Amino acid sequence: MAGVHTSDAVSGHFLDHAPSAQGATNAAGITGDAAALPAAGARAYLEVSAAAQGCGAEGVYTNGRYRELGSPRVGSGSRDPSADRSQGAGNAPCGIMKDGSKQRQVRKKTVSFSSMPNDRKINSTAACMAFMMEGCEMKKVRSNSRMYNRYFLLDPDMHWLRWEPSKKDSEKAKLEIKSIKEVRLGKKTPVLRSNGLSDQFPDECAFSIIYGDNYESLDLVASTADVVSTWVMGLRYLVSYGRHTVNMVEPSQPSLRTSWIGSVFELADMEKEGHIDMFRATQIIKGLNPGMKESRIELKFKELQKAKDQYGEAINMDTFVEAYCELCTRPEIFFLLVQFSSNKEYLDSKDLMLFVEVEQGVEAVTEDMCRDIVHKFEPSAEGRERSYLSIDGFTHYLLSSECHIFDPQHKRVCQDMTQPLSHYYINSSHNASLLEDHFWGSSDISSYIRALRMGCRSIEVIVWDGPDNEPVVYVGSSVASQLAFSKVLDIINQYAFETSEYALILCLVAHCCIPQQKVMAQHVKKILGDKLYVEPPNKEENYLPSPEKLKGKILLKGKRLPASSTDAEGDVTDEEEGLEMSRRLGSDERNHINGLGFKRLRLCRELSDLVSLCKSVQFRDFEFSKRDQKYWEICSFNEVDANRFANEFPEEFVCYNKRFLSRVYPTPMRIDASNMNPQDFWKCGCQIVAMNYQTPGLMMDLNLGWFRQNGNCGYVLRPAIMREEVSYFSANARDSLPGVSAQLLHIKVISGQNLPKPRGSAAKGDVVEPYIYVEIHGIPADCAEQRTKTVSQNGDNPIFDESFEFQINLPELAVLRFVVLDDDYIGDEFIGQYTIPFECLQPGYRHVPLQSLTGEFLPNTTLFVHVAITNRRGGGKAHKRGLSVRKGRKAREYTTTKTTGIKVVDELFRASTQPLREATDLRENVQNAMVSFKELCGLTPAANMKQCILTVSSWLMNSERSLRVTVDLSETYPTMEAQGPVPELLRKVLTAYDMMIQTSRTLIESADVVHAKLTQAQRAGLDFHEDLHRIGAKEGLKGRKLQKAMESYAWNITVLKGQADLLKHAKSEALDNLRQIHCAAQSCGLSKNGASSPQLQHPPHHHPLQQVQIQQQPQAKPHPQPPPLHQPQTQPQVAPPAYLHPLPQPHPQPPALPLVQTVSKPPAYPQPPAIPQHPYQFQCQQQKVAGPLEATPEKETAGGDPVGSC
Repeated sequence: MAGVHTSDAVSGHFLDHAPSAQGATNAAGITGDAAALPAAGARAYLEVSAAAQGCGAEGVYTNGRYRELGSPRVGSGSRDPSADRSQGAGNAPCGIMKDGSKQRQVRKKTVSFSSMPNDRKINSTAACMAFMMEGCEMKKVRSNSRMYNRYFLLDPDMHWLRWEPSKKDSEKAKLEIKSIKEVRLGKKTPVLRSNGLSDQFPDECAFSIIYGDNYESLDLVASTADVVSTWVMGLRYLVSYGRHTVNMVEPSQPSLRTSWIGSVFELADMEKEGHIDMFRATQIIKGLNPGMKESRIELKFKELQKAKDQYGEAINMDTFVEAYCELCTRPEIFFLLVQFSSNKEYLDSKDLMLFVEVEQGVEAVTEDMCRDIVHKFEPSAEGRERSYLSIDGFTHYLLSSECHIFDPQHKRVCQDMTQPLSHYYINSSHNASLLEDHFWGSSDISSYIRALRMGCRSIEVIVWDGPDNEPVVYVGSSVASQLAFSKVLDIINQYAFETSEYALILCLVAHCCIPQQKVMAQHVKKILGDKLYVEPPNKEENYLPSPEKLKGKILLKGKRLPASSTDAEGDVTDEEEGLEMSRRLGSDERNHINGLGFKRLRLCRELSDLVSLCKSVQFRDFEFSKRDQKYWEICSFNEVDANRFANEFPEEFVCYNKRFLSRVYPTPMRIDASNMNPQDFWKCGCQIVAMNYQTPGLMMDLNLGWFRQNGNCGYVLRPAIMREEVSYFSANARDSLPGVSAQLLHIKVISGQNLPKPRGSAAKGDVVEPYIYVEIHGIPADCAEQRTKTVSQNGDNPIFDESFEFQINLPELAVLRFVVLDDDYIGDEFIGQYTIPFECLQPGYRHVPLQSLTGEFLPNTTLFVHVAITNRRGGGKAHKRGLSVRKGRKAREYTTTKTTGIKVVDELFRASTQPLREATDLRENVQNAMVSFKELCGLTPAANMKQCILTVSSWLMNSERSLRVTVDLSETYPTMEAQGPVPELLRKVLTAYDMMIQTSRTLIESADVVHAKLTQAQRAGLDFHEDLHRIGAKEGLKGRKLQKAMESYAWNITVLKGQADLLKHAKSEALDNLRQIHCAAQSCGLSKNGASSPQLQHPPHHHPLQQVQIQQQPQAKPHPQPPPLHQPQTQPQVAPPAYLHPLPQPHPQPPALPLVQTVSKPPAYPQPPAIPQHPYQFQCQQQKVAGPLEATPEKETAGGDPVGSC
């Protein structure tokens, strides 16, 4: 058994036998409440239950370990109060170079006297109940914002929650479990969101219990996020299943997990002796959980044996199963499983559908897809047969590539590759032959291979005179390591298109005499052959060809003799890196002209004629380039000059790069081959930013991470606002951009896995005390960083549970980076990092693989995070703690046009003021209404409509009285109605829902008209583009005033186009919300009179019910097959407006309910048509229900047919 492989375990077929150890892990004679708990935790339940009833005990044993009563700490991420030295994320000065190098520490260090970490884990609902019955101290928050310390505990009969001390009578200081409607995690009630409390404690340490018929809230704050997770998990379990299933589980029935791991033990016990040696047991668990240290497994075995007074090398089944459950249960994943499970400690296919669809954001989820997931990841045969996903299968699934944070769509070329070459960022290498720095580094041919295999599409080759009339390539102060030019070309020819099929730009810098230049030309033509692009540029064109047209071609970038010259050789300027290299080597500088940094070189005609689309020219100024530079000419900038242009002429630099290629190379002062920050130049639109590939660190992480987003092909399409001919963008923008929808990125860093000790670090022995920086890199307005707390002495599975929020003003240029560091008193050490473009993020619960300093992926080393992305709230800046601030109409900030000083143009733009205000009002009214509805539902603004409807459904399910709320799906816009008396909170929810539907309807029905006005104004403004300079001069504008008029004109065009695009997107989102409401209402059984929601098979940017024609069906047949209902002659199809973009495919309807007739193109959305009022005579089964709803009989599901996801 020592040879257990991970792949076998993950595939779900490892050591699989039928359950045969049913009695092995059960305590005999358990009855009553204890029987409801899983067998693996039965002993712990009895011990803790007994201890809880005997109040005089000083401590208890839980899961085999002694622990003092009242200790609030749960989980493996324990840390003493001294760990608070690292609080103030993002505020304290950072003394760390997060590329792995160290710098003097600024923040204060304190000494921790804790010995070993408290590794107690909540690995079952039994352990969860045990902790709750043991109790802990929490703060009770009152409506007046005052907080009181109280000791909370669960009664042994699990029917009451009590707290003490209290002024109340002991019989009043309690809450009946069955009266609980909902348990909310975080600051989700008005009391906890109040200004007086918002900054006193983190969101992760708060939770609320909603109870009673009036939906009152008991708001609590715990000492750690682990304690909160345990209470929330336990209370949700009791609320959902406690009333109905306490006595339903037979005591002789082991769980899926214990049966499977018991069968693994039996297979390993080949001699059938009832025990196996510790080495074999250790290897089995290590094989099932790669990355786990053997010493940790052995220590756990010895700990459990000591608790049972067992010693020696023999491990019996009970000890093996208990050790596996404690070592291999990640509490954060177990908490997540229980949250979504309707069957205690595993997920059935419907639970999994809910998780994948609602949390992971996957569209078109079916039960078959979920069964495939179970079959692929569930290790037990019983689980695969019954389509149950246990905690182990769920963990394997979350660790798989299907839950990777990187969107798999971006692993292949996914961007438009038909734009001009100047519209792309191009992965570029500087001095690719170097192995180390510029001074001592040696040249090596393998460096070219490495760069090309990493997706580099621009390679620099600096050529010098060599012996025997053979040119050579080298960089540095020593010529000892020379490479023959012909060999370099052979390698480039061999590997040029191994990773990417798109054009490779060969930056040739020749410092050779004329005879050796001719040899160079011969080598280039002979070796590269047909791959070399030598066609002369088309002078009728205005832009470079696209990467698609240049597939498989190598472009030579270099000097070219003037077209007017017919001589065999001539003089050209040398103003690039070659000059600086010459200076470093002490070459003659007599030919420098006016100190401008260039000299004259002789160039032969043969080499000159090989340069076509990338002719190197000297940059003079932006005005000259605009007037005289040809599109096939390329300028190179020293990073110092490029930085100066970026700061002094940000708008001009961006406009320049719309048409021309620009290359930025490092300053010669970087003799250590360090790298510049590529984002400093990407924000200006510079396409080719040359990087020293041999130097790892932050800057190289940004470069490599950035170019992953388009299949690592070496080309990334620049943001639209930087490509359009008439648009305004400043590289130094420090606020939201006109026409670009700012996004809010919500990142919750949950935990880390198998974080290694930093290489070369000897301090603290093997102890790792990790913390994480979350960084955003992009335009100046977006750059930010936040850090987590330090988790003391735990690198195996540290729990962070911290949430951060970032506003992203230009998502297309933003990069997210996770950096993990070891908190060391000598100097914090680099553990790992991962860099990902914002556009590649997948929402939901995701694992982040970590890379070493040199870019290799660390085996089995990950971070577990939750990602959510929402539109920025309101017209102002995002609120410090979230999106709860709403702007009223008076306080709303409207995007306006600027005055150009040209009368006829200003009159045109002034007429667009009203449509701009209307577009802003339409969008933000819907946003405000949606956030109000979500907050009343106890959810964050990042939640979706499905989660809101599911929440309302759960309130009804947990209600003691017959509440009836229905969603009328027969209406054009679904209305939510209450029948009979409803609590005040629910009434507020209904009012907020009505407001959301009303504002959505206004948006959907008015968007096309306002969009047309904005588009018309934009087109009318573009008519002035070509003559604007002449018109401005005629109006008397010149110099800086004329330049300012041109910038204001570009700003106005950008505003009009951007606001039109935002409005179009808002309409699509509103329609998608309606689709989600239809689907969720159907799956939750809230549809009125059994009416089924229509299925939106096409992108929902048109009338939600024009896709289906509802027909009355006989009551005796709840699920008939209707005939085709869509009649072209009565409902003509109308092509959608051209500006509408398709959305992801929504969820399909189950085959048993073919209620729609799909159309090839979605109809337009003018005025809502009349809808026949004939609702279907059936209702959907409650998606997540343990017992019948306490409501009227007619709400029961007809026929009991299962309902799939919408």
